[in-house]
Amino acid sequence: MRWLFALILSAQMAHADGERAGAFDYYVLALSWSPTWCALEGDARKSPQCDDDADFGWVLHGLWPQYWEGWPAYCRTSLRPATRSQTRAMADIMGTSGSAWHQWKKHGTCAGVPAADYFDLARNAYESITRPQVFRKLPRTVAVPAQVIEEAFLKANPTLTRDQITITCKRNRIQEARICLSRDDLTPVTCGRDVIRDCSLDDALMDPIR
Repeated sequence: MRWLFALILSAQMAHADGERAGAFDYYVLALSWSPTWCALEGDARKSPQCDDDADFGWVLHGLWPQYWEGWPAYCRTSLRPATRSQTRAMADIMGTSGSAWHQWKKHGTCAGVPAADYFDLARNAYESITRPQVFRKLPRTVAVPAQVIEEAFLKANPTLTRDQITITCKRNRIQEARICLSRDDLTPVTCGRDVIRDCSLDDALMDPIR
């Protein structure tokens, strides 16, 4: 039973709902490869993010307050919720206003700043990272080592190091690039151990932009 208690305790430390807003160590900037999300979820939902003319590549999944071990979510805050106009204004880099609203509820409430400031931070973080243009030119679905994606980000962002970025996969597809940033000035920092979990696939699928 001792192992079961340790497992439960570890899970509780990894993810905590209802924590105090503003109490965190750094940010994780999550950039999602939109064609993967569309293939796995978005098409079934008929999301406008996946329309043929949407032209989304690396979209902003979120800017996540993070502990060095674990992360807060749905934090307690007295700040006013994000407005429809604020979430709608983020659709150009987040795919939909609904995605922006969900990110505010789950992660933005933990940043300890008003919604407008949080979305400004998220946009600044998104724009601070150069998304490799080569992936926008894929003519068809390709199988690629996940490490190639990381190498492309490192080449496009010379200040990044390997311990500041991780590439994730989902259902044998390239899912996200996650970059760790300082909460003070959004400069790259070393990721916590629970964030650095690189996808090790040598043949991860990467779908083209439609």
